[in-house]
Amino acid sequence: MQTKAAVLTAPGNLEITTRELELGEDEVLVKCHLTGICGSDKSIYKGDLPPNITLPFYIGHESGGTVIAVGSKVREYKPGDRVMVFNWCNAFAEYYKVPVTGLQPAPAGLDPDIAALGEPVACAMYSALTCGAQLGDTVVVYGMGFAGQIIAQAVKAMGAYRVIAVDVAPGKLELAKKLGSDIIINAALEDPVQAVLDLTDGVGADVVVEAAGSEKSMNQATAMLKHNGILALYSWITQPVTLNIGRWHDDALEIRTTCLVHHTREQRYIWTPWALRPVIQGQIDVRSLITHEFQLDRIAEAFAVAVQDPGAIKVVVRP
Repeated sequence: MQTKAAVLTAPGNLEITTRELELGEDEVLVKCHLTGICGSDKSIYKGDLPPNITLPFYIGHESGGTVIAVGSKVREYKPGDRVMVFNWCNAFAEYYKVPVTGLQPAPAGLDPDIAALGEPVACAMYSALTCGAQLGDTVVVYGMGFAGQIIAQAVKAMGAYRVIAVDVAPGKLELAKKLGSDIIINAALEDPVQAVLDLTDGVGADVVVEAAGSEKSMNQATAMLKHNGILALYSWITQPVTLNIGRWHDDALEIRTTCLVHHTREQRYIWTPWALRPVIQGQIDVRSLITHEFQLDRIAEAFAVAVQDPGAIKVVVRP
């Protein structure tokens, strides 16, 4: 069958094309409900390409929808099933095909729009649930994009005494405060390391979740931790950076990688329902994080907003 789909032909240049889809024996054909623009999508759009990606590139992976057809060897899904995508699959399209291993059933009770963002929501929730935050801790979330906003809400609900949100965008910080963060720090206006040390009487934070994805944020996250503190890594930095890791050894910092999708498929399949349970229960506000919505034909405009508007948190595209 044919479908309209977005293709990145050069950095900053997205086009809508018609693509032919032939379903393989272990693939599933999905009708797209909506697709989110991820931080990694933005990096690729700007030309920061991971080693395994070349142009032209059929972009998009944060998505979900309804199964339309399945390959001859697929037993896990049937037409009509609601699914979430955990795979690069050109999700900025009307329809897309996904290897059966790249799908996850949408949990009962999860809003279809949120289910279509199931991968990034589950990843952020998994990061919060495994970052090591405990009752009474001071937790810094550095980077208040989509994931950071979810992580901040979750660690507060988990019992953190004080949640400190760090970003450079005033709108994102204001939303973080509205959604429960205790203190906001604008890193464009003040030194976040000194601010955190001042707030903790020079001790430092118990846990810092790094969700900004830059050399500067990584080094500042390290510097604002207490002795024996936990540095939880969430963001994906696609280019080499220079890090000061002296404290990692000298102060016995605990370094945790907290990205759900970088574990095995089997682990992801088990942990995703657990990670999404508080969202289904209404403990985490995801809806407020969807700040912009576009139709597929306006994909170029959608990416321009996602990349250029500092107030954009989650930009979604409907087919």
